[in-house]
Amino acid sequence: MNSDQIKGTIDDAAGRAKRQVGEWTGDTGAQVDGAAQQVKGKAEKAVGNVKDAVRGTTSDAPRDRDIDDDRNRESVTKVERE
Repeated sequence: MNSDQIKGTIDDAAGRAKRQVGEWTGDTGAQVDGAAQQVKGKAEKAVGNVKDAVRGTTSDAPRDRDIDDDRNRESVTKVERE
C-alpha cells in the first residue's frame, strides 16, 4: 500500500463520517463537505492503485526472469550429476 492509497482511505473514511453526521444533524453543508471528501479519497486511492499496478508490471518482469534463471540452473545441475 502506498501513501496515496493510505491518504485516500483516510479521506474516504473521514468524509463518510462527516456525511453521516450531517445526515443525523440535518446539516446539508456537512453532508456536501463529507461527500466531497469521500470523492477526493476515492480518487486518491485510484491514483495509488494505478501507481501500484505500474510498479507491479515493471518490477515483476525481472523477478520472473530470476525465477526462470534459477530453474535453468537446477536443470543444468541435474544433467551434470547424471
